[in-house]
Amino acid sequence: MHVAVFVERLLLFDIHKVLRIIELENKRFVEPIVTTISRKRTPFHVLISCILSLRTKDQTTREASNRLFAMADNPEEMVKIPAETLEKIIYPVGFYRTKAKKIKEICGILITTYSGKVPDEIDELLKLNGVGRKTANLVVTLGYQKPGICVDTHVHRITNRWGYVKTKNPYETEFVLREKLPKKYWLTINDLLVTFGQNICAPVSPKCNTCPVNVFCRKVGVTKHR
Repeated sequence: MHVAVFVERLLLFDIHKVLRIIELENKRFVEPIVTTISRKRTPFHVLISCILSLRTKDQTTREASNRLFAMADNPEEMVKIPAETLEKIIYPVGFYRTKAKKIKEICGILITTYSGKVPDEIDELLKLNGVGRKTANLVVTLGYQKPGICVDTHVHRITNRWGYVKTKNPYETEFVLREKLPKKYWLTINDLLVTFGQNICAPVSPKCNTCPVNVFCRKVGVTKHR
């Protein structure tokens, strides 16, 4: 491609075109487990699977979630599971002992404070121990289909790598995207970029040579690629 054309396309970053291309590309890959759960289950299942997924590989989260939900399908059932049993069910997710404790605590609060229902507002979700903005946004967007932007490490890394945003952390990225990203993509941006980040735009040595949106990317911070 001629250099002038390449530069022009970089300057005219088309988020609509980029996300359409990624959506088509992602059809080759397995979607994130939390997304799969959201299609079939309740906001409670989305919340618990999100907690399990933190610092854990997706396949491990998938297997642990399936085991856990086969044993308990709601807060009332889950809070009755002894801590040691809960640990064994969700093992080997990362920090499984801490997560088992938090899950029991959260289920207790849901029962006593929210009548067993998961809140549908980010500020209320953030009151639950162990729930950060990523999890709260996922519950709101995937569980309730309400406006929100879930920013995990993939969304933060890739949007900065493109040059679409220039931020220091996921918290900043979320609020910049709330101002810049068209609302039609708020609910889907996390799904798209998590799958894309796991399979193409990796943290280290991304697959730039086979990336379908390579021509649009400024490759900010990329020092090595395939």
